[in-house]
Amino acid sequence: MLLISLFIATLFLAYCNGANDNCKGVATLFGSRTTSYQTAILWATFTTLGGAVTATFLAGTLIKNFSGKGLVPDAIANAPEFHIAVAIAAGLTVLIATLIGFPISTTHSLTGAIVGAGLVAFGLQVNFAVLVNSFILPLLLSPIIAIFLGAGIYSLSGYINSKWNLPVNQKRIDACHFISAGIISFARGLNDTPKIFSIVLIIEYFSIQGGMITIAIAMALGGLLNSQKVAITMSEKITSLNHIQGLSANIVTAILVIIASRFGLPISSTYVSVGSIFGVGLTGKKVNLRVSYQILLSWILTLPTAAIISAITYRLLQG
Repeated sequence: MLLISLFIATLFLAYCNGANDNCKGVATLFGSRTTSYQTAILWATFTTLGGAVTATFLAGTLIKNFSGKGLVPDAIANAPEFHIAVAIAAGLTVLIATLIGFPISTTHSLTGAIVGAGLVAFGLQVNFAVLVNSFILPLLLSPIIAIFLGAGIYSLSGYINSKWNLPVNQKRIDACHFISAGIISFARGLNDTPKIFSIVLIIEYFSIQGGMITIAIAMALGGLLNSQKVAITMSEKITSLNHIQGLSANIVTAILVIIASRFGLPISSTYVSVGSIFGVGLTGKKVNLRVSYQILLSWILTLPTAAIISAITYRLLQG
């Protein structure tokens, strides 16, 4: 019964992840009016599934990182109650943010949930050195890097255009924009699917391939059915976007997420995507600071919220 509950909780988390995350790779497409929301989200769904399939062969490092091993003692990292608490807490945290319309990090939610349940189970035996070095630092640094790179690439494109007065080929820009959005969504599927699958790794009945494909389908459904509020926040409320700004932000996001997937770094595609959009908006001085501060506050609250829910859930499961 516990294993069945774990499977259902993990699918719930995957659905919530898709609802909050699937639009992030394509937000600049409809934010810049390159295409409609419907076309963009279908493109995101298709390419995310492609990344999830690829993850079944390439993403073993992330599976290990988010199983909780190394962060908490193995005795608790292998307990079904621990994994159920983590899945429920991370899923609820992401769902709350999605219903409000804030783009937050499933990675950060998972991190907080692991810590919350771990503190209840073993107190200060949680390995805080691993938490800081392998989780917190990449999560904090990735949006800062994305902001500077986003601003830099967009400024560079403007400089090159003014220096050489290059003709603008809108069809080529749009094609590159679509490709970059597809790459981001592909990389997100590659990066997020193994993180979520790691929760059900203790269920021996699942093959890695079958389990990850099932999770990918749940992510796709979440994106198709419940992604619009977050999509509007990212595409319209942070800053207004033109075609070049949208493409510049996507190039930065794609590069950083692919590098993270290659080396098993648990960065957040959310933080990178929002950071790059914020960066290109800064160059045009069109950033909505009020919305940006609200998003930042939601990021700050993500980890403690997930930790509290996870701690309570784990305590209740212990009876």
